[in-house]
Amino acid sequence: MFRNPLLLVTTVVLGLFVLGLILIGAFPPSVTPQAVERTIPNDRFRAR
Repeated sequence: MFRNPLLLVTTVVLGLFVLGLILIGAFPPSVTPQAVERTIPNDRFRAR
């Protein structure tokens, strides 16, 4: 049927990759909000 089956497999894989990129671009995953964690400086807890 095809003269070069490797070319067919490469084309199909590349097509699926492009389709995946288009679907991710059209329907991006939702982002879950997270609290920002800050480190407290050590000098607040030192005895003066």
